Amino acid sequence: MSTILITTDYLAPGDEVDLFLGAAGHTTRHHPLRGPRSADELVTILAGCAGALIANEPMTAEVFARAPALRAVVRTGVGYDSVDVEAATRAGVSVSNLPGVNANAVAEYTMGLLLAQARRLVPVATGVQQGRWPRDDGRELRGKTLGLLGYGAAARAVAPLARAFGMSVLCTTGVKDDLDPSVRFVALPELLAESDFLSVHTALTPATRHLIDAAALALMKPTAHLVNTARGPIVDEAALAAAVGAGRLAGAALDVAETEPLPPGSPLRGVPGITVYSHLAGQTAEARRAAGVDGARELVAALRGHPRSSLNAHVLTERTS
Repeated sequence: MSTILITTDYLAPGDEVDLFLGAAGHTTRHHPLRGPRSADELVTILAGCAGALIANEPMTAEVFARAPALRAVVRTGVGYDSVDVEAATRAGVSVSNLPGVNANAVAEYTMGLLLAQARRLVPVATGVQQGRWPRDDGRELRGKTLGLLGYGAAARAVAPLARAFGMSVLCTTGVKDDLDPSVRFVALPELLAESDFLSVHTALTPATRHLIDAAALALMKPTAHLVNTARGPIVDEAALAAAVGAGRLAGAALDVAETEPLPPGSPLRGVPGITVYSHLAGQTAEARRAAGVDGARELVAALRGHPRSSLNAHVLTERTS
């Protein structure tokens, strides 16, 4: 019998995931992540655990070195930039994410943000609450160009929704397989220049950190809007705030930020046209259930030596061989 640490905040003792892990012969230890967590605290709650279903806490080289019992980690989501996969590999720990688990939720949310920006829904509602009656014109999505930065499961789910609204869809991606013939694939400079709405769906890597910087923003139309449901550090927040504040970009809807929760001193605060949400794109009841159940199944499979979506199992297998 192995002990499993669960830090995902919407998973709880006695729920479907807990019962599944118990039936598979494991005991669970719940420590939901609801704020910053130090390495020392994480190491303490990982003590003796063979597996972990984790939220976004930083699984660093130090943590892996100090958790010798750990054999498998599963992120109950798509992004895994908080996990040092190389350090996990050195420690012999399998690391998995759940590709596509919340793609539909993110795609629907993305369309909601596009509509909110185009029709100025947040500033209008705020104005009404303040006793005004705003009647400024909005813009329609039909006939506009949506640029997708990245071509993962969420971006692929956005494309048909955007086309249903009458938008044309461009995409910049390094992925060369299974390309949608209704999407035009272009280089990044062309994507930036032609998009009326730019939606970020790429992973956070050293190459994509601050990919959308002052130079990139300068290529965009002054009437364009930026939407980010991926990872905050992909966008240079100071450059974005300056561009929108100066009228060089119409606005932005950001579900993610470089630091979460958004700090009081963030350059994104107080900029008309920029709306920051609280990292909710993948947070639907349906997506959460899928992430919990799929994550538990992946963890059990990984502990048995047969992960299905491990990021490093192939390396671990080569080393074992």
